Formats: sequence, C-alpha cells, structure tokens
Amino acid sequence: MIKYRQNLGQNFLKDARALDRIVSVLEIGSKDVVVEIGPGHGELTRRILAQGPKKLVAIEKDGALIDHFLKEFLKNHANLEVVEGDALKELPKVVEGLGGEPYKLIGNIPYYITGHLLRTLGELEHKPSIITLTIQKEVALRLCATPPKMNLLSASVGIWGNGKIIRYISRKSFKPSPKVDSAILKIVPRKELVDPNYYKFIKALFGSPRKTVLNNLKALNLPKEELEKILFSIVLNPKARPQDLTIKEIKRLFILFTHN
Repeated sequence: MIKYRQNLGQNFLKDARALDRIVSVLEIGSKDVVVEIGPGHGELTRRILAQGPKKLVAIEKDGALIDHFLKEFLKNHANLEVVEGDALKELPKVVEGLGGEPYKLIGNIPYYITGHLLRTLGELEHKPSIITLTIQKEVALRLCATPPKMNLLSASVGIWGNGKIIRYISRKSFKPSPKVDSAILKIVPRKELVDPNYYKFIKALFGSPRKTVLNNLKALNLPKEELEKILFSIVLNPKARPQDLTIKEIKRLFILFTHN
C-alpha cells in the first residue's frame, strides 16, 4: 500500500463523473497550457492529458505521490512537467516561467490552503484565463455571495474574478471522506491588477458585519464628517451594512479612500 502524507490534508476524489465535469469546465484544446495543483494519484491528470493540451504543468508537494503515480505519466507524455513543492510558493514561479503565455488552472486542492491559494491567484500579474477548483461547499457559497450576503471572501475574490458554482460533490465521493461536502468552482479572472492595500481596506469594511459601513470604516482613522462625505459622494447611505454592497460600490469606495 502506498502511504501518502496525511498532514497535507489530502482527500482524493473518486467520482468519475465529477472528475470529468471538472476537466470539462476548462474546455481544453490542443493549444492550451494547463497548470494543475495537487495532482495526487493522477485522477484529473489522466483526464487532462486525454484532452491533448500543448503542455501540462503539475505541482505536487508529496514526493511519494510523484514517485508512485506521476512518474508513470511522465514516461508516456512528453507534454507533462512535474514540479515538486508547495503550490503556494511554486505557482508564481511556474507562471513566470510561462513567459506571458496564456494558461488555465485546475486543482482538487487541500481545503486548508484555499484562502492562501485564492490570495496568491489574485496577486498574480499574469492570471489564468479560467480557474476551476474543488473546494468546500460552504466556502464556495461564501465566495460567490452577492448582496445582501456579501462578505470578506466574496469581496476578496470578486475584485479580480467572477466566481460560479458548477455543481456540488458529496463527501462520499472522496477517499478518505472529508467531514463536509464540496463544490466545483469556476472563476474567470479579469486582467486588472489588485492594489495590495485593497485587502486591508475590506478587512476594515467587513470588520463587524452587524455594524454599519460608517462605523466599520472608522478603523481607518478618518474623521466621521470625512467618512460621511465619501459615502454620500457615491450615493451610499452611511447606515448601509457591508453585506449590502456590490463589488462595484466596494471598489469605488476603495478608490475614493486611497485618493483621500
């Protein structure tokens, strides 16, 4: 029996129909470059290669999985490259190595890296044209939330990409089975860069969901009168709550604050 590193939080998807659906989201063609995060046993890898992409770069942290599964793929597929290491650290390097060439990204990722991975993707100067990830159902629902359920996560991702839930996956479809159900998430990134200060701004904005926008933004140390002036300038009631704001309104607020 092959032993993989339990501390990496790996849950391997075994549902063939779900695996096929995940790959189909990318609409892979012969000219496409694909980056896969956490190929594991190669369930997705096999299906990606079957689509005949120009190149597939698989980033895997567990050396045992590379030795026992991915080396077999390497023998038969010249278009496959395997990078051993932490995806959070290796992804920016892999993207830089593509030299600006368009690419698509896919992964059944360990749930504990979801937040960090999304932040890493948002900060990439050269983003994928399409992203499809398998993440916790609850996280996917928060990420795709719209008013009146906006939250810190949906504001963090919504500034750089449009997220959509494709379908849900039962926890029973994984081995070992996690404690929660999952979702196939599709994100279509926008090309614009995100100002790093934006994340500090929305952290203040969503500091306390029950408070008003005005009260939350007091954490930015601006006088109340100045805050009200900024909010009224975009026809926003100071008594509005952060969960009621659209991405467009949040972005306009941030721009006004950064120019204040």
